[in-house]
Amino acid sequence: MSDNKINIFSFEGKNRTLHFTWVAFFITFVVWFNHAPLMVSIREALQLSDQEVKTLLILNVALTIPARIIIGMLVDKFGPRLIYSLLLAIGSIPCFMFALADDFEQLALARFLMGFIGAGFVIGIRMIGEWFPAKQVGLAEGIYGGWGNFGSAAAAITLPTLAIFFGGDDGWRYALGMTGMIALVYSGIYYLSVRNTPKGSTYFKPKKTGAIEMTSKGDFVLYLIMNIPMVATLALLTWKLSPAGVSLLDQTITYSIYALLVTIYLYQAYHAYKINKDIFHTEVPEIHRYKFKQVAMLDIAYLVTFGSELAVVSMLPLFFKDTFGISTVLAGLLASAFAFMNLVARPSGGFFSDFFGRKKSLLFLLAGLAVGYFAMSNITSEWPLILAVITCMFCSFFVQAGEGAVFAIVPLVQRRLTGQIAGMAGAYGNVGAVLFLTTLSFVSPQVFFLVIAGFAVFALVMIALFMDEPSTAMAETMPDGTVQMIEVH
Repeated sequence: MSDNKINIFSFEGKNRTLHFTWVAFFITFVVWFNHAPLMVSIREALQLSDQEVKTLLILNVALTIPARIIIGMLVDKFGPRLIYSLLLAIGSIPCFMFALADDFEQLALARFLMGFIGAGFVIGIRMIGEWFPAKQVGLAEGIYGGWGNFGSAAAAITLPTLAIFFGGDDGWRYALGMTGMIALVYSGIYYLSVRNTPKGSTYFKPKKTGAIEMTSKGDFVLYLIMNIPMVATLALLTWKLSPAGVSLLDQTITYSIYALLVTIYLYQAYHAYKINKDIFHTEVPEIHRYKFKQVAMLDIAYLVTFGSELAVVSMLPLFFKDTFGISTVLAGLLASAFAFMNLVARPSGGFFSDFFGRKKSLLFLLAGLAVGYFAMSNITSEWPLILAVITCMFCSFFVQAGEGAVFAIVPLVQRRLTGQIAGMAGAYGNVGAVLFLTTLSFVSPQVFFLVIAGFAVFALVMIALFMDEPSTAMAETMPDGTVQMIEVH
């Protein structure tokens, strides 16, 4: 079949790159969420309290916030091939640490470090954006994201059974360790199997690294504002670990971390000014401008979509077990239905965006997401189990299709900054996860679902008011200094 089409049955050209890359993302998600279906066994083996379990769920998504920003910068500078391979190899280390942990403190450290592998998604967004034309990028990114995200469902389906296969009190440890070994082996396979761009294509790099390039003073101010929630979320996590929460940190360390976070934000703001200081005295030519509000709206949308998915995938096995009194294996299997929808939902979101329009599709999917979480907020033990599963699958379709719609737009904002834009949007997904999981530690699951529905309505209104449909073309500067126009419609 011609390479001008997406052919999921082909292993040539851009289709080959798509397959190798979604498998890399799939493995990162298996590793990242290998704890969720085994949490009942881990809780019993190490005698963890409910608050310690919830703290582990929050720690799992915390480091991914700065990691996605850092990885976004690295992938724009060094290319996705090298960075994805390194991430898989390095990410296997905390996986082995977690499998060998003997107490809550060791589990907490390993789970916190494990969050770094969650940044893998950002890398593939740039890789797929390089290999597929604009008219196909939504569907291609959807396949990449959806099939890769299915890793969390695959973990939920297979790991409890794998732990039983290994047997004994340490079966869960062997199952976890196996996922780390797979990541380590695939890191070498990926490096040997892909290229950053099609042959003859130019890999555009940012003019400067360390912060996203802005093209107006107003955008610079908005950029500083949008950086605050990422730092504030890490402060929220610190509070959760402080004596006011689970007392994993003492008061002195807690205050020290607060001070460090403020310092990091101020340094980041100063560094962003250094990179963008030219815009304060020299106007950027119209042809090179982009609107940062587009990035801000994508951040908010991803906070609700991916943030809620991370939170729900983390808590759903325990929710099903505690609500309906079913076995651990069955709870993990039923909970996987939420992530299972990624196989079709996320590609569908990308397809809708390509076919019906970017903004219109995103608004429709956010509305469906709000309805879905409202329905989930009404699930109780009196519901038929099958109806609860169907409700979860209905909701998850809109959640993951919404994610696909968000990242159908990301590569169309500014090509050379795609990694950093994807990194910031991805980080906001983890901001949402920490926010929602922290909420869960104080309220019932039903209220937790209702809170997410409320955030979805807020995102819907913001995007309706402030987001623009992407422009028809963007300008990029070639290595020889000439300007090339890239069509995005």
